[in-house]
Amino acid sequence: MNILVVRSDKLGDFVTALPTMYVLKQHNPKNRIIACAAPLNEALASSCDFIDEVIVDTPNSSVFDLARKIRSAKIDASITLFSNTRVAFAQFICRIPIRIAPATKIAQIFYTHRVKQRRSEVKMAEFEYNLELTKTLFAEINLEYKKPLLKFNDSDLVYDIFCKNHDINREIIAFHVGFGGSSDANWDTVEYEKLIRTVLKKKKYQVVLTFGPDEKKLYEEMQIRLRDEDVVFYFSLDGLLYFAKLISRFKLFVSTSTGTYHLASLVGTPTMTFFGDSKFASALRWKSVGDAKLQKHFMLPVDEVKRGEIFEEVKELLDFFHNS
Repeated sequence: MNILVVRSDKLGDFVTALPTMYVLKQHNPKNRIIACAAPLNEALASSCDFIDEVIVDTPNSSVFDLARKIRSAKIDASITLFSNTRVAFAQFICRIPIRIAPATKIAQIFYTHRVKQRRSEVKMAEFEYNLELTKTLFAEINLEYKKPLLKFNDSDLVYDIFCKNHDINREIIAFHVGFGGSSDANWDTVEYEKLIRTVLKKKKYQVVLTFGPDEKKLYEEMQIRLRDEDVVFYFSLDGLLYFAKLISRFKLFVSTSTGTYHLASLVGTPTMTFFGDSKFASALRWKSVGDAKLQKHFMLPVDEVKRGEIFEEVKELLDFFHNS
């Protein structure tokens, strides 16, 4: 069976779709899994051995162009994890026999199977809601998946070259101070500087700060703040796949709940992550697909006193991490 799985939005959202594709492949290795993904996620999708083909949903392309790509894959069934009218209509005009999606928005009229999930109630994580949709296609499907879900044969080479180029001879703790997507809680740059200095004072780990291609101003600000410290500043221009291979060897990845957090967890890296203090932005909804024992979550409240208490808790945990 040729199965299309649609999740053509941002990095973190796409990572939450990968367990769904894995279990569909494991249910029957003869299933051909086709991922419909945004251009940003094409290389990541292509690196997964449980994905057989990637359809790139190019921004601003017409619904008919998307339909043409889908039609060429000869799809038997589709599972759309997050829908909009454009992707729904493209599948409709392709006449895919089985079209499954959550029963939300007007787009649901274009699907043959509409599943009521009420994700706003946050009874489970986003990736778990995604997994539940597969039961509509295969009632007895096993929803368990391997962790980490993605491993690289050549990650050592990427990491070793990076360390050699930056004269690194200690294990790495990384801080990703920027954020995007649905993340609505983070420390400011002053607070991050204090957390980073907590790690630096023990001189046990090498600190690396990572920045996305659109975070140049933040990159420059943190260079000024930490100009006298032994810190490596990595401005990511080498592509998502390179970044995934690099961070897969890090000792700890510290960030807000954004795409890079999901990527770090996907490849098995321990994470310390900051979430908004609401159902929509919570760890309950946005915990990542990696091993739960390797994820440490903090909810950042609006109240300044409580926020300060959590900040001290994070500092203590980073200090404890040094002594463990």
